[in-house]
Amino acid sequence: MARKDYRPVEWDHALEDDLRHLIRLAVREDLDRHHDWTTAILVDDRAEARARVAARGDGTVAGMLGAKLVLEEYDARLQWTPLVDDGARVTRGAALAEIAGPARSLLTAERPLLNLLGRLSGIATLTREYVDAVAGTGARVYDTRKTMPGWRRIEKYAVRMGGGTNHRLGLYDGILIKDNHLAQGAEQTGATRFTPAEAVRHAKKFLAERCEAEPQARDLWEEMLVEIEVDRLDQLEQVLPERPDVVLLDNMTPDVLRQAVAKRDAVAPDVELEASGGVNLRTIRGIAASGVERISVGALTHSALWWDVGLDWL
Repeated sequence: MARKDYRPVEWDHALEDDLRHLIRLAVREDLDRHHDWTTAILVDDRAEARARVAARGDGTVAGMLGAKLVLEEYDARLQWTPLVDDGARVTRGAALAEIAGPARSLLTAERPLLNLLGRLSGIATLTREYVDAVAGTGARVYDTRKTMPGWRRIEKYAVRMGGGTNHRLGLYDGILIKDNHLAQGAEQTGATRFTPAEAVRHAKKFLAERCEAEPQARDLWEEMLVEIEVDRLDQLEQVLPERPDVVLLDNMTPDVLRQAVAKRDAVAPDVELEASGGVNLRTIRGIAASGVERISVGALTHSALWWDVGLDWL
């Protein structure tokens, strides 16, 4: 039976809607309901132009589907011809796309277009480095919710284009029990605090009740993951008999992670383990070699460098 996982972010209507809001904000930032005065003064309003979008460095491309939306917002007459697909690995100097249309509109749309491609391709490029670093280990590289406000769907899409796997999209998209939930939840019961095992039982009981109460939404509740964070091996031992879908092992060294994998294999081999904390390109290979199935990396989105992409006239 296939193991459950969080839903991957696809290029769909919801993602496009988010992106259109961001594009309109970018237009307002640049024009503030006025004009691109420099272009209006120097470029004839009848002039037509052609340009090529080119890579200024090696990397993995993301955002090609969104580039067309940027141009549409500025001028529907601008024609976007992609030469590569999202997810493509390219080298410095590679032509990514060609644009043709009114010169004024092309100049005005240039920076927001390149900003989108630079941001998303930067995420995809960094993600690819992490994915390549764990190749052959069986571990999957996951993103987190450490994203720019408003950009989450789009940034998580870029992670997928780099070969990464999406963690939950939002708080509605799964049950992830952390230490603060245990402490705060205990106040409602009068206990000192929930134990990790008690919290997992509560979560699974809730999902079972929702399945009974909402048979029309049974698939939603049955597919929802229950994940719990632990930071000690004794906590892991407590939760494994409760069979959460995933146990998040927070800030554990590779040696401790190997012990965690051994304990899981002995008690509940169907439970997946996720390592988090202290993950970077120097440490991820050792973490993956411990035997965990998942490694979550906030850096994929919060620390990705801008990928250099430019526009050249043809």
